Amino acid sequence: MSADDRQRREPAASPAELAAALARYRPLFGDVVDDWDGFIDALARPLATCIWSHPGRIDGARLAGLLEEQGVPAAPVPWLASTPGTALLLPPAFKPGQHWWYCAGLAHAQEAVSQLPPLLMDLAPGQRVLDLCAAPGGKTAQIALALGNRGTVLANDFAPERIAALQGNLDRLGVVNVSTTWADGGNYPAAAGPFDRILVDAPCSSEGTLRRNLSLVRKIGPERSQRMASRQRALLRKAVQLCRPGGRIVYSTCTFAPEENELVVADILAEQDGRLRLMPAPVSSRLPGLVSGPGVTRWQGRTLPEELAHCLRVWPHANDTGGFFIAVLEKGADARGLPQPEALALRLEPDDAAWCTGVAEHYGLPEPVEAAYRIQRQSRRGLHLAAADHAPPAAPAPQGSGVFFHRTNVRPPKLTTAGAQLLGATATRQVLDLDAPAERDAHLRRETLTPTPAQRAACHPGQVIVRHRGWPLGVAVLHRSGDLESLFPRKWSGCTAGG
Repeated sequence: MSADDRQRREPAASPAELAAALARYRPLFGDVVDDWDGFIDALARPLATCIWSHPGRIDGARLAGLLEEQGVPAAPVPWLASTPGTALLLPPAFKPGQHWWYCAGLAHAQEAVSQLPPLLMDLAPGQRVLDLCAAPGGKTAQIALALGNRGTVLANDFAPERIAALQGNLDRLGVVNVSTTWADGGNYPAAAGPFDRILVDAPCSSEGTLRRNLSLVRKIGPERSQRMASRQRALLRKAVQLCRPGGRIVYSTCTFAPEENELVVADILAEQDGRLRLMPAPVSSRLPGLVSGPGVTRWQGRTLPEELAHCLRVWPHANDTGGFFIAVLEKGADARGLPQPEALALRLEPDDAAWCTGVAEHYGLPEPVEAAYRIQRQSRRGLHLAAADHAPPAAPAPQGSGVFFHRTNVRPPKLTTAGAQLLGATATRQVLDLDAPAERDAHLRRETLTPTPAQRAACHPGQVIVRHRGWPLGVAVLHRSGDLESLFPRKWSGCTAGG
């Protein structure tokens, strides 16, 4: 059951109940932050839905135009205006996953304040990056696309089912520079390092998400925060070990609790004894217009190091968002580092190059697949494509690398939906355009269509890439009868309502 479903079934929390559950933070108001009543009132209001446009597939203005065609009001997030991928605010009850443009990988749903941590990592192409607690993958995708969908990103999570959800989002967005790993982040193998940048978006008590799940108010409290803190310290401690000297770590949570935020950072700084530096979060230069507050330096009678004021707190009432905490840390240039990792060896079979040549010829791709991507056989099912310079380590063994693009264990072999969306924009043959919204949505619902002779004039019977207004949706089979059989995957059925 989703958080939205749980919230509908459980009684909503009243402002009085919210104030009682969060009363221990009241002393911070007037010191770290202002307007207690505004804070409580904001938590009691529904949170706007937020999406960002895929910077490699569509610009924000065009995505806003698609929403306008559907009669959906959309407003840009002002303090995210200069970031890759335009962030748009939509009505609170709007469900992006039920719309064709989401299914086509043109956008991703991610709360506005949740987009902050990758933006403070100082990312640049060529860096080697680890997302230690990655699922469901929004921040991983931000990181990957900020690197130009090139190079090496590792996205780790501790639960197999969470990795499946993570990989699904990466496939839909055509992310080819990420390998996923399954490991306890606190015990992540040192053999994988070193990394130039590490994100620790730590599991937490999630108090900052109350606007999306008010029933959570009945579960929060200091005991829960104290239980989470030991795991958070282990994650941040491991990140320090894995970071290269001079590299950067961003630690973040979506909770208000100092036990999970400043106190965790303070403990790790003390352990490192000067080998780790807390840096001011560069919000004024990178995110002009964002209203943020400093970190807590006094909590329940304990005085913390003044440098913890460099931490960043985003309070829900300041920008009409959820709540978030971020600390930006730099490892000393003279700190101890790790040796370079052993690279993962490619696995290929003799016929794999021929499969790729066949795909390029069938769809009239402008260049050979192997010229733009690194090809790998990760299972008997078929072939994956990764960025040409993607170089995951041998340990921990990746759960997956890049995008599964060509299924070779069926007859005839076929391009996957993710593969069609990745390669289909440049295809010049066997492409069938479904420009009418009714046809588009029928394809997404796996219905069989009968295109007009003009639509199928450039195609011969067999597999075709289906596009809508130039954007690839997936794969279908054009039969000799003229019928078009959709091969849109059942597991992506959440995207098939078409609005």
